[in-house]
Amino acid sequence: MSEKIIENNRVIVIGKIISEFTFSHEVFGEGFYTVNISVNRLSDQVDIIPLLVSERLINVKESYIGRTVEAAGQFRSYNRHDGVKNKLVLSVFVREIMFREEFTDYTKTNQIYLDGFICKAPIYRKTPLGREIADLLVAVNRPYGKSDYIPCIAWGRNARFASGFEIGTHIRLWGRIQSREYSKKFGENEIEKRVAYEISINKLECVDDERPEKTEPDQERDLHAQVQSYGSDTDTYGYNA
Repeated sequence: MSEKIIENNRVIVIGKIISEFTFSHEVFGEGFYTVNISVNRLSDQVDIIPLLVSERLINVKESYIGRTVEAAGQFRSYNRHDGVKNKLVLSVFVREIMFREEFTDYTKTNQIYLDGFICKAPIYRKTPLGREIADLLVAVNRPYGKSDYIPCIAWGRNARFASGFEIGTHIRLWGRIQSREYSKKFGENEIEKRVAYEISINKLECVDDERPEKTEPDQERDLHAQVQSYGSDTDTYGYNA
């Protein structure tokens, strides 16, 4: 079962380390640390992607700023309680990491595959220039009854296709992790810069599932209940890190 679960969430990113390692948490004596990497797009833009790395995979006490790494793992979320609000924090949970001396093929620097379920009604819109966009929130199952909740964005025909998805729809998608800065306003004068992460979808398909045990209304209620605690600090699907 766990092998199948692992296969529904796969990420490979290649980029330059731009920060030091920062302690995140410990599980059964194993420390986990975060580090940011800068990943080039085919355009002149870059995505700043956070990695969550075990101290058993790399010496986290050393500085690797400027080194190019290839990391493989899963895109994961966890719910962080911040005062009276919850934030959905996203990062690449690294299973393998290696240094790369030379890398020039930027078509392969940022790849993700997800197999999951729609857990909020898609938000479909058009830009002033008529470009179609759909925001999705996808629940991807993990072992031991856990799930990751991952915001995704579809464009063009994929957006029109996704706009018809219902809660509980089983989908598969391929794309890349992208980061974007936005401003969050608090009260009259306080504005805070934040970074949101989402999956930019290149390919999208709907899976024809048999639903043997639960009716569709039951599934919708379950997904609604699972995602309720994640909706308290969002702008559309602009989840924060």
